[in-house]
Amino acid sequence: MSQSGVILYGPPGSGKDTVTAELTRLQPEFALFERLKAGPGRTTGYRLTTTAHIDQLSRDGELLYRNARYDAEYAIDRPGVAALVEGGRVPVLHMGQVAGAKAVAAFPLHWIRVLLWCPVATTESRSVGRGDTDVDARVKVWHETREDLLAHETEPWTLTLRTEALGPAEAARAILEAVTQGAPAEPRNVRELVR
Repeated sequence: MSQSGVILYGPPGSGKDTVTAELTRLQPEFALFERLKAGPGRTTGYRLTTTAHIDQLSRDGELLYRNARYDAEYAIDRPGVAALVEGGRVPVLHMGQVAGAKAVAAFPLHWIRVLLWCPVATTESRSVGRGDTDVDARVKVWHETREDLLAHETEPWTLTLRTEALGPAEAARAILEAVTQGAPAEPRNVRELVR
């Protein structure tokens, strides 16, 4: 299993944190990849750094992906992913952009690409429920994620899971099975999913 990685792509509130926690409970080899973050906002689940450090990693060719959102800079660095793999772990990456899900494929693992989806009302209620202070921004990002998916509707996914209908334990079991089987990614009916 250590030659696999998991990409959890989805809008805010789609369950990336919850599903990752459940994966880790099922199999301790799964480990959240903590992205580099420079800027304000949540600190849990990130490795805090500076924009200058991210710039340097970029110049050194050590970034797999970089993006800005919520007034912060985020990056997925090659050494960070490698450290998890070398430690026998299965990295679980949280993504909100299809471009990022494609970019990390440059790291040589069998990537299980999981599209987590939920309606906008679910994103809003989960965001309010966990005490987010930027609910409107997260709802805006939900719409951006939907547009991102529609702009890349032929992008292949290993699994598509609707998290308003599927509990985190069921989702995690489906992902574990896909990792165990080395399941392939294939085009899905994204338009039907996000309508």
